[in-house]
Amino acid sequence: MEYVKLSNGVEVPQLGFGVFQILPNETKDAVSKAIEEGYRHFDTAQAYMNEEGVGQAIAESGIDRDEFFITTKVWHSHHGYEQTKKACEESLKKLQTDYIDLYLIHQNIGDVFGTWRAMEELYEEGKVKAIGVCNFTETRFTNLAIHSKIKPMVNQIEINPFYQQQGTEDFHAKFGTLIESWGPLAEGRNGIFKNPLLAEIGEKYGKSVAQVIIRWIIQRGIIVFPKSTKPERMEENFNVFDFELSDEDMEKIKELETGEPIAYIDTPEFVESISQFGV
Repeated sequence: MEYVKLSNGVEVPQLGFGVFQILPNETKDAVSKAIEEGYRHFDTAQAYMNEEGVGQAIAESGIDRDEFFITTKVWHSHHGYEQTKKACEESLKKLQTDYIDLYLIHQNIGDVFGTWRAMEELYEEGKVKAIGVCNFTETRFTNLAIHSKIKPMVNQIEINPFYQQQGTEDFHAKFGTLIESWGPLAEGRNGIFKNPLLAEIGEKYGKSVAQVIIRWIIQRGIIVFPKSTKPERMEENFNVFDFELSDEDMEKIKELETGEPIAYIDTPEFVESISQFGV
C-alpha cells in the first residue's frame, strides 16, 4: 500500500474501497470481502444508507480499529451547525466507532459555512481526525478555504480518463489540500474497459485496463476508490503497487480527455432517488 499525508499529518491509504450504490443489505458482505483482500480504507456516506454495513464488517473483522481509515459524508439535508453535529453522532453510531477518520461535506448546497463550523469543532473535539469537502468547484472551494479557520484537507471530485481535471492537484496544493477521485472507472461507461489505448498500455505491463487507470490516478498523487462487489475484481483493483507507468504512458492517457463528466453520482437524479428515504 502507498500512503499520502494530509495537511495535519494524518496518513491516508491512497487506495480505498467505495460503497456507493451497494445495497444496505449487501454492504457488510462486500466490505468483509474487501477486508480479506487487504483493503483498509473505506468510503461511505450518510446518503448511501449503508454506513451500518461498513461498521458491522469492520467491527466483526477482528482487526484493530486504528488499522482502518473510514470516510463518511454529511448530506445537504443535514447542513447547518446543529444538524451537522447530529448527523455526525448518527454516523458514529452506525459505523460503531468513536471517531471518523475523514468527514466530508457531500455537496456544495445550503448552509455550507454553518456545516463547516460544526465540522471544525468536531475536528477539535477529536470526533473526526480530518475534514474536507466533495464536488466543490475551484471558485466555491476558494471561497470556503479563505473564509475558514481550518482549510479543507480533501476535495473529493470526479476524476477518470475521460474527465481528468488536469491541474487540479496544483490548484488544491496551494491550500494544502489533497484530491480524492470518485468514479475512477467512469462507471464502466463509453467502453472504457475495452478502450484500445488503455488496453495497449495494460498489455505492456501485464495489467488490466482497470489496473492501469487506478495506477494512473495514484501516480498523480490522488486518493482513489474503485468499487466492485466481486472478489476477483476487488483483488485485481488492489494489485496496483507492483508496477509504475512511464512518463510517456502517463502523457498518452491525457489523449482520452473529453472534458465532460461521465460518472453517475450526486446528480439531480441521484438526489431525487434517495429523497424518498428522508435523507
